[in-house]
Amino acid sequence: MKGGSPLEEMNDVELEQSIEMLCRSKAEELRLVGYEYVTSKDVWNCVSHKYEKQGIPPLHQLVNDILSLKATSFMNFMTVSAYRGSSF
Repeated sequence: MKGGSPLEEMNDVELEQSIEMLCRSKAEELRLVGYEYVTSKDVWNCVSHKYEKQGIPPLHQLVNDILSLKATSFMNFMTVSAYRGSSF
């Protein structure tokens, strides 16, 4: 790295791949604790939902939000989405 922020050093494809990898990892973790049908897209929809108004946060916050996502928070989001009829 040449002194710029990680977002400046990564192109869009690399950033997208990194986020996908993190979401896939979190989905695997949730499957290990009994949530069989969780996908990386479900994880991303849950995490990114709170960014709708403020926009995408800095990379360190995004990584933290994905990796610290709790199963209960995820299930609350999915339940509310189901009641609203959202199809992510």
